[in-house]
Amino acid sequence: MRNIWNPWHGCRKYSEGCKNCYMFYLDRKRGIDGADIYKTKTEFYYPIETDKNGKYKLAPGESVMVCLTSDFFLEEADKWREEAWDMIRERRDVRFSIITKRVSRVAASFPSDWGEGWDNVKISVTCENQKRADERMPSFLNIPLKHRGIVCAPLLEKVDISPYLEGGMIEEVSCGGENYEGARPLDFEWVKSLRIQCEKNNVSFNFFETGVHFIKDGKMYFLPKKSVQKEMCRRSEMNFAGKKHEYKLYDKMGFEV
Repeated sequence: MRNIWNPWHGCRKYSEGCKNCYMFYLDRKRGIDGADIYKTKTEFYYPIETDKNGKYKLAPGESVMVCLTSDFFLEEADKWREEAWDMIRERRDVRFSIITKRVSRVAASFPSDWGEGWDNVKISVTCENQKRADERMPSFLNIPLKHRGIVCAPLLEKVDISPYLEGGMIEEVSCGGENYEGARPLDFEWVKSLRIQCEKNNVSFNFFETGVHFIKDGKMYFLPKKSVQKEMCRRSEMNFAGKKHEYKLYDKMGFEV
């Protein structure tokens, strides 16, 4: 299981994919307003926490998913982001994966030493429908990055991203449905279309969850359990291993991990 680092919590709904956001739903269940954005107290320094012997608790070579209850490039987080970049820079021996809808804010939010990108950072853009894919992808491909991906989740319709895969700049496309209250259905035909596009361009494809309402061969299935969703994904045999992309990770002394 991948590590999760939420340096801040809370968000602003930004596009169609945000309509039934799981974070807002789960916060509402706890009597919390998901639009209340704050720096987390117990998680903020997670990447650089040490044990009693001074060793990092987060081991070298680990993968960390960043800001799963917010957006790393959220405007309200500008005051905390530089310190977060400092920790990511310090932990050059760890892979950090950031997913965002706010492509227009990414380049202006990089640290001064970003250059052509950091070897331990992957940034992915969400493309929940064709409108957002065509809006976000052209500028996303022009951002200096060493690693980049596309996340079609929640996938709301059939999406053609093949023009953005042709240049070989995208490492992986991930796809999934929607969960919790108000969840919209995911049609397996949309998933198969993405898989075909990825295979044609030798880009890795990961179908990670069906969502609560899953359409296959014209029949709607109700799948409230995540374990069942993942099993359905596994049995579909949609995942595809495309061109391999290596991360260059380094310890504090500059030696490759």
